[in-house]
Amino acid sequence: MDTGYLIEVASLCLRWLHLIVGIAWIGASFYFVWLDNHLTAPTDPVLKEKGVGGELWAVHGGGFYNPQKYLVAPRTLPEDLHWFKWEAYSTFITGFLLIAVLYYFQASVYMIDPAVSSISTSDAVDIGLGTLIVGYIVYDLLARLLIERSQLLFGIIYGAFVVAVTYVLTHFLSGRAAFIHVGAMLGTTMAANVFFWIIPGQKKMVTAMQKGELPEAIHGKRGKQRSVHNNYLTLPVLFCMISNHYAFTYTHPQSWLVLSLIMIAAVLIRHFFNLRHRGEVKLAYPIVGGVILLGVFAWVSPRPVAAPAAVSSAAAVAPVAPVTLAEVTTIMQQRCVACHAAKPTMMPSAPAGVMFDTPERITSQAQRMYTQVVTLKAMPLANVTAMTDEERAKVAAWVEAGAKP
Repeated sequence: MDTGYLIEVASLCLRWLHLIVGIAWIGASFYFVWLDNHLTAPTDPVLKEKGVGGELWAVHGGGFYNPQKYLVAPRTLPEDLHWFKWEAYSTFITGFLLIAVLYYFQASVYMIDPAVSSISTSDAVDIGLGTLIVGYIVYDLLARLLIERSQLLFGIIYGAFVVAVTYVLTHFLSGRAAFIHVGAMLGTTMAANVFFWIIPGQKKMVTAMQKGELPEAIHGKRGKQRSVHNNYLTLPVLFCMISNHYAFTYTHPQSWLVLSLIMIAAVLIRHFFNLRHRGEVKLAYPIVGGVILLGVFAWVSPRPVAAPAAVSSAAAVAPVAPVTLAEVTTIMQQRCVACHAAKPTMMPSAPAGVMFDTPERITSQAQRMYTQVVTLKAMPLANVTAMTDEERAKVAAWVEAGAKP
């Protein structure tokens, strides 16, 4: 069976599974932060005697629910105790396998852009893997050192580190690979928090209770710290996951700043919802976040392509032959149909179903082709087929003249 097709199938299955388990994990994270912020002190003396510190009444799906949270832990543990861990582990495993299939096994296509740097495929993969490892080590050191300090201070320092990583990656890897690896670094940190701190801390608390001992409060404090951090990282990670569909973000000359500003906006918006769950409605956060996003979109918006200046008075009056569809078709055959065709040679299937292997298909996709080839210069991917500026100018001239057949 064709290797490219197998990669495509593996990508589909892993992406689907990654999305499913990711929704389960992020949904649980959002729910428990929401739950913590909506708990009220119990009024029932029996609950207070049992050590319940907060409770909530809710209705959902036709049923009534009464979740309760203990100040430390109940006096006796139930036999059926659910652990929220496999959602995180499954998300990390499927995410790593997906990035390996899409990027590490196809590094020459997806990770390297000659216009950015001339690193080898092995160097690109090493940078990707190193980012995941070093990213968590730095985060973990900061979280340990600053656990007793202001979490705003932690956020500022760690945020500066993430921006620095973003800057470095966008100067070594292709734009889309850099964005994905920033998200993968944050996602790895989130999963590592669950694996190394949250679950082990909970297990130590359970073990202490089983021995009749009072659990150490530090385990709960560490778990809470890492859980809150995970909550704020979710929206930046989700944007990185979808960023490869929007070339206008990662192809910008200052793509590192584009991503950094979008992540800051995402954190501000997340903070608004966390405060709102506690009954504090502070609209300044989503307003500032929204302004940042609108500012970024306005900043990176395509500029009109300037018409070339006349080189001489004779040239200015000389008639210029219009670019024909036949010329554009020849360019597409040389530079684009290796991927965008019914039977591509560089890809298992045409990305996004866009094909340029017939004049009719070229005409129907003219505006989309113009945006990617002329305005953004995002295609061909990493300019792997070496499309020239002259060829881009011909495509531009044909589309601007009405994309006539």
